[in-house]
Amino acid sequence: MPAETIPVRHGEAIDHLALEKFLRKNIKDLPSEAITMKQFSAGRSNLTYLLRMGRWEAVLRRPPLGPVAPKAHDMGREYTILKEIHAHFSPAPKPLVYGDENVIGSPFFVMERKKGIVLDTDFPEGIQVTNELCRRVSENMVDTLVTLHQIDYKQTDLVNFTKPEGFLERQVHGWIKRYDRAKTDEINGVEQLKAWLIKHIPYSSETTIIHYDYKLNNLMFDDDFSEIVGLFDWEMTTVGDPLADLGVAMSYWTEANDSPLLKKEFDGKEVTTHYSGFFTRDEWIESYSKKSGRDVSNIHFYLTFAYFKLAVICQQIYYRWFQGQTNDQRFKDLNVYVKNLIMYALENTSKKI
Repeated sequence: MPAETIPVRHGEAIDHLALEKFLRKNIKDLPSEAITMKQFSAGRSNLTYLLRMGRWEAVLRRPPLGPVAPKAHDMGREYTILKEIHAHFSPAPKPLVYGDENVIGSPFFVMERKKGIVLDTDFPEGIQVTNELCRRVSENMVDTLVTLHQIDYKQTDLVNFTKPEGFLERQVHGWIKRYDRAKTDEINGVEQLKAWLIKHIPYSSETTIIHYDYKLNNLMFDDDFSEIVGLFDWEMTTVGDPLADLGVAMSYWTEANDSPLLKKEFDGKEVTTHYSGFFTRDEWIESYSKKSGRDVSNIHFYLTFAYFKLAVICQQIYYRWFQGQTNDQRFKDLNVYVKNLIMYALENTSKKI
């Protein structure tokens, strides 16, 4: 597995002195040692850094470089969400302090550093991968999502800055607009897919807190994979249809017999869930339905929309590379993955609902 942290990438450095001065002013009892900083190697959107002062550690999260899509990468909103959810949901990191653009040139927040194992393209060396282990990881993921959806959002401040009514309609039309704003290549069938999504929006009768980016490499497990100790990347979190959250989770999930369009992300690597023993999507969805008590008979729409949403997210990242707003070479072929996702979503529309 790649190293968790790397030296800060060229062009993505942060003013150490300004940051340290701010932290000492706003966080009590910091060690006397000077701040040091490394960058987390994972992640393709927001930038995250490991901060150290002596034995004290924390994580800084800030938006990507260059212009960003409207309403995206809102650090203040994500900080507030974590403040509200952390007390009810222990995997959510505790936020420590929020800073505006006057400190380091962009909004940011600092949160606790959690320690454990994050799975992405493989298990760590030395781990014996068994069917039982893969099943345990799958079950923990289902249980954690069900637990998140059980939180009463009306007991948090999310009730004051989210709008559950009309959630799905806004989502479908909003992500279509995001795609159009970030469009670069002509992709056959995308207009047909957009029309299908608009036509088939289901009636949504329930609202919960949804993470909306729930995937394996946003989760942290303890050493024996018996518990999820961290859930990260809360920028898309809102109050909305829980089945939309389930659809997103399944759009990131892969199976050994999946279409080649889904098996590999833009870096050409398969994700860990291709191992024998992991739930299939059908098993994941059935388990969620049983544990949450929710009817998932219309999951086909949610999954199709999730593939489109993922394509738009990737398109927005590719657009920043295409416009020269980032030099990160991981993004240069991301348009191929966007096309694959749209093709697969379009194929999915022909399946029986």
